[in-house]
Amino acid sequence: MQQKDHWEQVYSTKPTTGVSWFQEHATQSLRLIAEAGIPMSASILDVGGGASTLVDDLLTEGYRSLAVLDISTAALKASQTRLGPNADKIQWLVGDITSIELPDHAYDVWHDRAVFHFLTSPEQRQAYVHRVLRAVKPGGHIIVSTFDEDGPLQCSGLPVMRYSADGLHAEFGNPFELVRHEKEEHRTPSGGVQKFVYCYCRVQHS
Repeated sequence: MQQKDHWEQVYSTKPTTGVSWFQEHATQSLRLIAEAGIPMSASILDVGGGASTLVDDLLTEGYRSLAVLDISTAALKASQTRLGPNADKIQWLVGDITSIELPDHAYDVWHDRAVFHFLTSPEQRQAYVHRVLRAVKPGGHIIVSTFDEDGPLQCSGLPVMRYSADGLHAEFGNPFELVRHEKEEHRTPSGGVQKFVYCYCRVQHS
């Protein structure tokens, strides 16, 4: 509950456009999802996507089966308010990604920008990967972004892990085929720069 309380406070006391990870448009994520070549009917889960505008742009592009998961109810409510009537087109899930029960093989795409790097214990990371393997369809697509090797040491007052592309892929292991990796220099609303690494993998389990 301590983690949940932290994020509820963040999203209850700060404007969503003022947090360091805010993107007006998640351009890199949108492109990677598009390049996956999935149909508009594919099921996409945005992990930790509470107040992100990614879901807005995915709707605009025509994707029809979208789910957003976040530990913070306040973050999800911010997106629901922003989307207005379109919020009814989205499945909203509240929960901790290391413990939530997700349906088996339900998603074609698992997207996570800036959640995985908050998992500082091996047990948390193993629980996360276990949920990916259960929830994503065989042959499904995984897009995970974390702070790069020379990225910040903490975010929102919490410690984080930093990864190279190979190091991030190694956390997921053999069932995940690394298709490509990319870097991003994200400019925060305050004008700072945060360095991210993106890994795009395919799930090989059956």
